[in-house]
Amino acid sequence: MKILFASAPGYGLTLPLIPVVWAARAAGHDVLLATTAEIAEVSARAGLPVVDVFPGRDVWTDLLATIKDGAAPDPDEPEEYRIARQHQGPFGLFTAAMTEGTIEAGRAFGADLVVYPSDHGTGALAAAALGVPALEVGNRISWSARDLSWRTEHADFLDSDLVTLMREKLGIGDAPVKVIARIDPRAPSMGGLRADEEPADERDGAPWWPMQFVPYNGGSVLPEWALRKPERPRVAVTLGTVVPAMSGISSLKVVLDALGGMDVEVILAAGAADVSELGELPENVRSVGYLPLSAFLPECSAIVHHGGSGTTAAPLFYGVPQLVLPSFADNPMSAERVVERGVGLSHDPSTVDVETLRKLVRRLFEEDSFAVAAAEVRAEIAGQPSPSDVIARAVAALG
Repeated sequence: MKILFASAPGYGLTLPLIPVVWAARAAGHDVLLATTAEIAEVSARAGLPVVDVFPGRDVWTDLLATIKDGAAPDPDEPEEYRIARQHQGPFGLFTAAMTEGTIEAGRAFGADLVVYPSDHGTGALAAAALGVPALEVGNRISWSARDLSWRTEHADFLDSDLVTLMREKLGIGDAPVKVIARIDPRAPSMGGLRADEEPADERDGAPWWPMQFVPYNGGSVLPEWALRKPERPRVAVTLGTVVPAMSGISSLKVVLDALGGMDVEVILAAGAADVSELGELPENVRSVGYLPLSAFLPECSAIVHHGGSGTTAAPLFYGVPQLVLPSFADNPMSAERVVERGVGLSHDPSTVDVETLRKLVRRLFEEDSFAVAAAEVRAEIAGQPSPSDVIARAVAALG
């Protein structure tokens, strides 16, 4: 079977889909990932065949610039940008810019099935245009399109003026999206489904299936220390990829000052950000630049982070308590889920100080409830169907 995977060009939007693509390929299916911008190369480095469906313009960088600086319209910008600007929400830009290229790629590939995340309307439109079934995969830990509360607060990705316009522009018309199933990757106690649950979506009757969230955050040649158990508690610190690009890394100063005064080993994963602005780092801080969380998170006693969806999900998978200092977008929602489930704590990053942060981290170490809850969630996740199970089930459903 030929399976087209379609995703938006953000790390947190695409990386959760990578293990599902791997599962399909390992099962012997032909796969193709349709995305764009930097994520095209990132996905290729994950060993996947990739097509850039919007070459020549970095839609992700353009989006961040617009959000951060309120960039004025560019007279030379693509028509897709002008279309997207007429509709609210950043995801509209992906729908406007990526749908035509994704359809063309799927048609040339001869796709039999389209798999896409819930927040990527392009995938659904491509399935409708190609006349093939679709599998919708949730890529968030903090919310799911299964939640009625989420659907009432956000415009449906498949029922908006922009979608109607794109259907007309690309000649899709009223062709339906034939969804064979939708996937909820959350742990059962955090809003997800048990392995034996299969509720029907009230919108079209398609079943919801559970799936184990398997983190993927890149590959790397591991340093020797990452293979050894730490001699003292190890604490991971990261701001993900979006926060440094949008607001810098100055918020890490108070975190490192706090942890620098504790008997812990700190792993600072700041990616490509220039950490020199933080001044001289404490002696117990190991700055690793870009190193996948999965390389060292299993041996961590805690993680301090910004609340990105993928960054929140990884410690859940490994059973690591977390302290969330939420930034923007759905970061506060991730923080709420962490606190509600008891797997960690949260604090407003704009008001946290050194002593408060130390107290919060000490609580994660000293109060057993956090480690117990994190272990419970880890066990829940391990008991859910794997991505391989879900792919096999989807293929079986197609007969």
